[in-house]
Amino acid sequence: MGEPRISGYEFGRAPRSPVSLDELKELEATVGFTDADRACLRRVGELLNGEVEALVDGWRKIIGSQPHLARWFFGPDHQPDEAYKAAVKARFVRWVHDVFTRPFDQAWLDYQEEIGLRHTPAKKNTTDQAHTPPLVPLRHLIGFVAPVAESVRHRLQAKGLSPDELDRLHAAWIKAVILSVTLWSHPYTRDGLW
Repeated sequence: MGEPRISGYEFGRAPRSPVSLDELKELEATVGFTDADRACLRRVGELLNGEVEALVDGWRKIIGSQPHLARWFFGPDHQPDEAYKAAVKARFVRWVHDVFTRPFDQAWLDYQEEIGLRHTPAKKNTTDQAHTPPLVPLRHLIGFVAPVAESVRHRLQAKGLSPDELDRLHAAWIKAVILSVTLWSHPYTRDGLW
């Protein structure tokens, strides 16, 4: 039995990223991402299996509680676009699973570019035919790294891990999130500046 179909989830079908695999490898080296971190991410995925949707719900609660973040999900009537929010949530949950389980290869790189584009006027709203504001400012993507990183640490702490294992697993998660958001930033930059 395959994965359930997620509307707009185009992993493996996204256009080729203009970021090269060599540039991805350089970024991995920059953040210190190693094969040991890949193994740690798989372990985090095992430990948090069944909790990813709740994790994403926590992040969405933070977004919904801050008007400057929530507004990117509002339609022209100044009300939340619930269909858009639901579609985005399903893909957000899938992104977490992908970080835990997928190799950071060409297909993963291509989809990170697609995720970035979907936060910019180039593609925001087109996947879901939504009518929300056409841009999520880059500052909010970068700033949101902190709650995304910390919430996973709290969930891992609840698993009774040794301090050393907790630190290793959490560090791998942080590196993966920073790597993802760095790749998502590519569509925001002008040629040659990224």
